[in-house]
Amino acid sequence: MTARQIVAISAGLGQPSSTRLLADRLSAATVAELGDLGVAAEVTTVELRDVAHAITDAMLTGFASGDLAEVNEKVTGADALVLVTPLFTTTYSGLFKSFVDILDKDSLQGVPVLLGATGGTSRHSLAVEYSMRPLFTYLHADVATTSVFAATDDWAAEGDSTHDAGPLPARIRRAAKELATTVAAREPRTATGMFDGVPSFAQMFGK
Repeated sequence: MTARQIVAISAGLGQPSSTRLLADRLSAATVAELGDLGVAAEVTTVELRDVAHAITDAMLTGFASGDLAEVNEKVTGADALVLVTPLFTTTYSGLFKSFVDILDKDSLQGVPVLLGATGGTSRHSLAVEYSMRPLFTYLHADVATTSVFAATDDWAAEGDSTHDAGPLPARIRRAAKELATTVAAREPRTATGMFDGVPSFAQMFGK
């Protein structure tokens, strides 16, 4: 059986990053939930900070090249996406939005998506719902009902032996189960390249 491809996108700016940590937790939980459903899965994690300059170039030229082109191809062929961004001024980061902007407008149509965000305080937790969710609904992605926000205080419980039963781990498991259920119910996707369907020169000239 073909392993399902999960692509986790982290828009964290620092290293280490709580945004990357949340992306890792969400993708690992999704793989575990898929395993419980008898479905194998592999995770590819992308740090947008590594292709930040290429994203800017793509916005100016309208063309993604090099490592960014490979990232776009992975996103296009993914069976599901885990998308996590830090929140700045109660919305997603500019880097995160710029990456979404350079994707083909139809590339996320119907793709199962799990949304996550990190921030300093739980007061910003609703930003996932009023900024991120409308964005991906507009792009016609299949967005999981449960999103996950992690504030600084949520990570403070990591040293507590009971933290696995806390609100954040429970929400991660719930969101991952929703995403896994959606993925398991579908056939594996096939990557769609930027020039798929475009005839070759040989075809155009009848050779």
